[in-house]
Amino acid sequence: MTFREAIRKALADSMREDKNVVLIGEDVGVYGGCFKVTEGLCKEFPDQVIDTPVSEEGFTGMAAGAAMMGLRPVVEIMYADFFTLIFDPVVNHAAKASFMSGGDFCCPMVVRLPEGSGTGHGAQHTQSPEALFMNSNGLKMVAPSCPSDAYHLLRAAIKDNNPVLFFEHKLLYGNEGEISKHPLQIGEARIARKGRDLTIIAYSHAVRTAIRTAEVLNEQGIDSSVVDLCTLKPLDSKTILEEVRSTGRVLIIQDPASFGGVASQVCTLIVSDRETFKTLKSAPAVCGGKNSPVPFSKDLERSVIPSVDECVSAALKLF
Repeated sequence: MTFREAIRKALADSMREDKNVVLIGEDVGVYGGCFKVTEGLCKEFPDQVIDTPVSEEGFTGMAAGAAMMGLRPVVEIMYADFFTLIFDPVVNHAAKASFMSGGDFCCPMVVRLPEGSGTGHGAQHTQSPEALFMNSNGLKMVAPSCPSDAYHLLRAAIKDNNPVLFFEHKLLYGNEGEISKHPLQIGEARIARKGRDLTIIAYSHAVRTAIRTAEVLNEQGIDSSVVDLCTLKPLDSKTILEEVRSTGRVLIIQDPASFGGVASQVCTLIVSDRETFKTLKSAPAVCGGKNSPVPFSKDLERSVIPSVDECVSAALKLF
């Protein structure tokens, strides 16, 4: 099953189980979504799949209100870059509803955000805006890297009574994998590879880079663990700290620009924990994207995110 099919299955299974689960967005119906994730769903669920006008702020605000009144909307934003249009209904309303109502209202909505570069769509359609939501309290944030995690985490997100941002990297849609019978929950990281010399931490598409980096390092005699964060908020602090303590060295990889990103928060977590800090044999390293808008040129676009060679070089400097 591909990453795309896993998300579609999670949506179908959720809508089949609960008529209050509705899918809302531009071209999610007959067209099947910009990336064909929702293809065919409108035939089985004609009353639960809602095509909308091109008005992200409008239909996301509508979904927030519907969630407070008992529905469980799943909103598809065609490109994550359009977060600028949904920031107000998500951050100022959905994320604050439970707190400001003293728990009388909850806002069980999911916002699906296809993100990331590698598709040649230019600077306004290739951003990864997760860091811009990190500082907003009241939100949960998920960024899976494999079909199994995409399925189980989307199912969990739809059942959650809090608003959840679900980041889907566009380059992962075609990736294949089996659906595990052991569901991963929101807030749990996954150990993708176990090693003794170095801990590599990544999420979403960067997990692929991390695993290839670990394979290259293994050829040079360095045995690396790879931790897939899976959930960005809340972070699985326990797993992160345990893995770093076991190796004493850590490399954090992310596709978005390093400045102010998720990697910075992970690094802060590691160095601010006294027991983990004592085990460090070298300062934590971060290998992130360039601090630049993503170019339209395919060759230049590839150079924006960290390459395996860059990550291997950063890892070797830790020894």
